[in-house]
Amino acid sequence: MMSLKETLKEDLKTAMRDKEVVKRDAIRAINTMIKQIEVDNRVELGDEDIIKLIQKGIKQREEAIAQYSVANRTDLVEKEQEQIDIFALYLPKQLTDEELEAIIQAIITETGASSMKDMGKIMNPAKEKIGGSCDGKRINDMVKKLLG
Repeated sequence: MMSLKETLKEDLKTAMRDKEVVKRDAIRAINTMIKQIEVDNRVELGDEDIIKLIQKGIKQREEAIAQYSVANRTDLVEKEQEQIDIFALYLPKQLTDEELEAIIQAIITETGASSMKDMGKIMNPAKEKIGGSCDGKRINDMVKKLLG
C-alpha cells in the first residue's frame, strides 16, 4: 500500500497531466505544508502527521470561508470550498455522528466521567482512539452533548 505522501505525489502528476488546476493547487498546498514542517523540524512525516496537517489546512480554509462570507466574496468562498473538498479526499473515512457518539459514550463509561469537569479525562483517549476519522471540534461538541 502506498504511503499518503506517495499517493499525493501520484495524484499531483495525474492532476497536472489532466489539467485539473484546482486539484493540482490543493495537492501542492498540502505538499508545501509537509515540506515546511519536514525542513523546519528535520523530520520525515508519516501518514498520521500528514492527516493532522490536512485537518489543520481544512480548518484554516473554513475560517477563511467564514471571513469571505461576511465580505460577500462568493468567488473566494467557492475557491476555498473546492480546496477543502480535495483535502478531504486524503483523510480517513469520517465517522458519522452515531459512530462518534458510540465511541465517546464508551469512553465516558470506561472513565466514569459524569460532568463537564471530567471533559479532560475523555478528550485525550477520544482523540487517540478516533485519530483522523473526526476533527477535534466534533469530538469536543459530542462530549459536551453527552456530559452537558
